[in-house]
Amino acid sequence: MRLSDMSPRSNTACCASSPPALVSPGSFSGLVYKNVTVPVYTALKGRATQISNMPFMDESSGSDDDCSSQASFRISVPSSESRKTSGLGSPRAIKRGVSMSSLSSEGDYAIPPDACSLDSDYSEPEHKLQRTSSYSTDGLGLGGESLEKSGYLLKMGSQVKTWKRRWFVLRQGQIMYYKSPSDVIRKPQGQVDLNSRCQIVRGEGSQTFQLISEKKTYYLTADSPSLLEEWIRVLQSLLKVQATRPPALLRGGTKPTVKGWLTKVKHGHSKVVWCALVGKIFYYYRSHEDKRPLGCLPVRDARIEEVDRSCDSDEDYEAGGTRRLLSSHCTLVIHPTEHSPTYLLIGTKHEKDTWLYHLTVAAGGSSAKVGTAYEQLIGKLMDGEGDPDSPLWRHPMLCYSKDGLYASLTTLPSEALQTEALKLFKSCQLFINVPVEAASVDYHVSLAQTALQVCLVHPELQSEIYCQLMKQTSCRPPQKYSLMQCWQLLALCAPLFLPQHHFLWYVKQQLQRHADPRSETGQYATYCQRAVERTLRTGEREARPSRMEVVSILLRNPFHHSLPFSIPVHFTNGTYHVVGFDGSSTVDEFLQRLNQEIGMRKPSHSGFALFTDDPSGRDLEHCLQGSVKICDAISKWEQAMKELHPGKSEGGTRVVKLMYKNRLYFRSQVKGETDRERLLLASQTSREIVAGRFPINKELALEMAALMAQVEYGDLEKPALPGPGGTSPAKAQHLLQQVLDRFHPRRYRHGAPAEQLRHLADMLTTKWATLQGCSPPECIRIYLTVARKWPFFGAKLFAAQPAQLSSKENALVWIAVNEDGVSILDHNTMQVHITYPYSSVTTFGGCRDDFMLVIRSIPDKSSGKSHIEKLIFRMAAPKIAEATFIMASYMNHCTTTVNPPTNPPGACQLWELDGRQFFSSVSCATKGPTLL
Repeated sequence: MRLSDMSPRSNTACCASSPPALVSPGSFSGLVYKNVTVPVYTALKGRATQISNMPFMDESSGSDDDCSSQASFRISVPSSESRKTSGLGSPRAIKRGVSMSSLSSEGDYAIPPDACSLDSDYSEPEHKLQRTSSYSTDGLGLGGESLEKSGYLLKMGSQVKTWKRRWFVLRQGQIMYYKSPSDVIRKPQGQVDLNSRCQIVRGEGSQTFQLISEKKTYYLTADSPSLLEEWIRVLQSLLKVQATRPPALLRGGTKPTVKGWLTKVKHGHSKVVWCALVGKIFYYYRSHEDKRPLGCLPVRDARIEEVDRSCDSDEDYEAGGTRRLLSSHCTLVIHPTEHSPTYLLIGTKHEKDTWLYHLTVAAGGSSAKVGTAYEQLIGKLMDGEGDPDSPLWRHPMLCYSKDGLYASLTTLPSEALQTEALKLFKSCQLFINVPVEAASVDYHVSLAQTALQVCLVHPELQSEIYCQLMKQTSCRPPQKYSLMQCWQLLALCAPLFLPQHHFLWYVKQQLQRHADPRSETGQYATYCQRAVERTLRTGEREARPSRMEVVSILLRNPFHHSLPFSIPVHFTNGTYHVVGFDGSSTVDEFLQRLNQEIGMRKPSHSGFALFTDDPSGRDLEHCLQGSVKICDAISKWEQAMKELHPGKSEGGTRVVKLMYKNRLYFRSQVKGETDRERLLLASQTSREIVAGRFPINKELALEMAALMAQVEYGDLEKPALPGPGGTSPAKAQHLLQQVLDRFHPRRYRHGAPAEQLRHLADMLTTKWATLQGCSPPECIRIYLTVARKWPFFGAKLFAAQPAQLSSKENALVWIAVNEDGVSILDHNTMQVHITYPYSSVTTFGGCRDDFMLVIRSIPDKSSGKSHIEKLIFRMAAPKIAEATFIMASYMNHCTTTVNPPTNPPGACQLWELDGRQFFSSVSCATKGPTLL
């Protein structure tokens, strides 16, 4: 899951004549704020799909024989005829026009993945084409699985990064590819020697994967998910490696109760497999990195027993060929009601006890005779259905004791984890027994963060810390602070993670027994009840609690608030709004609350998004995805800050800054805009004008500045003579200077003499005075009406240098990204050189240190071939990342839009208003107000 998009803030250096400097990011937290890496996306079925999380290298995914075209970039403005043919037909039209002869021709690389069916296995009439894929029965793996295969795959080209359809043949430890099956008797276009150093990495899409060899990386796409699984399965069998991705069984945040390597024996056959118990199903895999299990075994109502092997001898196992298994190994048997038994051979007693206990619980058997004494008591309480009058609730093992722990309360699979459990108990004791005072707040923050981080790293300890805290709160004599701080630590645990199975039942029962609105501890129990239910609905967290979260729990009495935490959200007009949230609030829930309070539509309608600043202090912003927990984002920002400033006070005083601004702009969504949306959109546009990313002449710039001044400050007060009731000339002059700094383009004031600046202030005074009595909403309406005359209003502009030009030419262009596509604008006049609709974009993202854009034109009418262009631009890495993510968002949003956008900007259309062209390079000698 991508947690944040990197995006640079406004940077005045973009307007300079020299190319933008490439920044070198620092070492950020591996959780969110990390080195700015630029992904690569491709178009699959009209959607942007990430195929690599790192920039392309020129030698990736290709061979010298595979290059049949070179990229070019034309900086001249195309003619109107060429603009008419620069678009791209629909995928359906392309698919209808695909012939079987073109599949094996020189131009077959121009056929995109969308031109072939991706919903089912590729098939064609047999008289036209061979089968898409086939297995060979000659080479078989250990399990009888074929290690030879052939079939069509789409391969990313080496120089022109577009998809090429190739016939792949896997044989004798090599994978070779040809243009068509008929070429297999010829020299292959490329081949890869497969060995243990090769890797398979799945892409973000369901049909893409990477084959990483020692020299190159090959990006491949299958025609269907089933074919993809066939290829990965046979490659994994050959390479003895697994595609890196979390196991498929872990859906919906479900995590294994216990996992590890075991020897599974069934029908006399043994196999070492990676096992995981998830819920009431026992899964086993070839490797812990495997995506799909080899099989599964339901354990509900199964009989779980330990097999007595004391009479066995090592010689029996050596004679049987199982030299790795000795009589010292423990054996468990899983005997389902309708299946034959499965035996599990386990190496150590700790592991055996762990598997026996959790399998027994999952099978629904009584846990009163397995596990630790603490777990057996919980099992007896469950057998009694939690009878509130049971004397077991006051059993000494379940209640507070002054004596420390000498063994873990839960069954843990190793001695190392048992040692960690005892260390965890000591940390909890320090947190509970040291009173919280002003001087010791940071001490408690550090203790809580360290203890909970250990539990996040070792999920086996999560149930352990709950049991330790419940033991500390049960039957504890009331003291000044200890009992309260124990509940506070439990309140920090509840939003992060939950215990497993019957431990969760026990925690719920204890919270219900302690809940009481008349006491402070009872209110904390009620608060923890709500937190547990919220975590069950929204899922667990990824990061430890931040300092803000710990301090709020310690000092703010969270049970008094339905939303115990709050943070300001800053807007582009300089204002902010404080929003409340809890430990499980996602960004979507946070924005829903924010939009309700400030009067805005949901982000899918307004195009606004939530950003954080960068902990390094650089002009970078991180767009938060809707599923991210707000507390996780704050915590990861804080951890990155500490990494960047170790031992400095700034790491504890500076806090994250949240910003709400427009990210995607759609003309069809203008209808229904609220007043707050218009105000923030106008303020954001004003910042673009000031930074020089908006075409505007000097006359119009003053009028727009006057409109924003009327919105921000109201009617202009004329300077009066010194005395009560008037505005002093010095104060009025300062106000005018402030308006110019905030709303007037910097390039028109840079280096100007004092006399010219005074004249500018006088002209601003005149235009501002004409707005006397105009209300802010009316000024905003006029402002946006004028600004929206530019066809690229709302687009994100990036200053870039075409890499095809020599460094001596040093010509900058603007790359404008909006809902219609990607446009190249002149850097001075902002006239359009060319616009590429998203339907013509095949690949985009990072290529070495540059921005790559691969464009496919419509097929030529005479030759039937498509022209491929690979455009390379020099940009800063954060700008490349932002442009890539925004393009992907627009492309994926457009695929869900039924009606295409109306009136897209032409390939060379000027912004005209009242018969005049408003560009920075055009000076219009108009007199007086022209718009107001």
